[in-house]
Amino acid sequence: MKMVFRWFGKNHDCISLDYIRQIPSVTGIVTSLMDVKAGEIWTQAQISAVKDYVKSFNLGMEVIESVNIHEDIKTGLGKRDFYIENYIKTIKNLSTVGVKCICYNFMPVFDWLRTDLYHPMADGSSAMYYDRAYIDAVEDTSTLIQGIQENSNGFSLPGWEPERLAEIQSLFEIYKHIDEEKLFENLQYFLKAIIPVCEKCDIKMAIHPDDPPWNIFGLPRIITSEKNLQRVVRLVNSPCNCVTLCSGSLGANPENDIPKTIRSLGDRIAFAHVRNIKHEKGGNFGEVSHLSSDGSLDLYEIMKAYHDIGFTGYIRPDHGRMIWNERGRPGYGLYDRALGIAYLNGLIEAIRKNNK
Repeated sequence: MKMVFRWFGKNHDCISLDYIRQIPSVTGIVTSLMDVKAGEIWTQAQISAVKDYVKSFNLGMEVIESVNIHEDIKTGLGKRDFYIENYIKTIKNLSTVGVKCICYNFMPVFDWLRTDLYHPMADGSSAMYYDRAYIDAVEDTSTLIQGIQENSNGFSLPGWEPERLAEIQSLFEIYKHIDEEKLFENLQYFLKAIIPVCEKCDIKMAIHPDDPPWNIFGLPRIITSEKNLQRVVRLVNSPCNCVTLCSGSLGANPENDIPKTIRSLGDRIAFAHVRNIKHEKGGNFGEVSHLSSDGSLDLYEIMKAYHDIGFTGYIRPDHGRMIWNERGRPGYGLYDRALGIAYLNGLIEAIRKNNK
């Protein structure tokens, strides 16, 4: 396994690469071009500039998260072929600097959703939280969106880009005519176009589960379960058509068995996001430390599953709490994610030694 760390770029992240490289076992970062809008081409010059900066800290840059997909591709309307061609050009440009994996998602309109970005916890820390009853009762999504953005401590929120949200009402109208089957059809169209290019470029496309893994605001969501992930990898049968297995996203639904899903997908997992969550009544859930006993997921069994399938891909800690008075991007502070890596390192070492 190759331990990596999510970093949003020197102009968008308050965490220094000099700090990240001091975390034991971290060999590279996972980043993106935050200023490039969905549908635009990532130029070779832009990519190389980031790669050179990362390399100056003796860190690698083999994973990108993410090259956002334009809504025309997801809806199958408008200029989707134009935007797919731009995506292909970006894939080719990324391959020239040694990128091996692109994590992406196919969630309509916006990505992840929480109702509180800094929910207070009993130990004095804070973490992101999802109140399902509140979401189900929302009638005006613009009010919810404004509240989330105002609660972000001034940090930009990937998946909630202003240009995407500016057209939110028109997108809701378009998605009234798109169900889950149509969304799968549009995903297959996209994959059939790009996967042959990925094979030539030696890049794996790794789709991220929907977060949370159920429909919201009437919008269809399809990357929600082991069954649907298996369907995705069959849409185009190629070793480059892969999955980002996010334990926290899938794990928000208690019916999803994460270790079983890992063993089921095997070598079609290119990227692992490992984190814990705490299930509560009514479909609510909160994010917690990585420690198994703090949440509802068994991190030992999750890491054991990765060991059992011989996983050699990329792995990173996912959302962490805000601890020790750190002020940072929701879910992406330095301290708790570093603690998460220390915990994962311990599990990995113990599992390997116990299975010799």
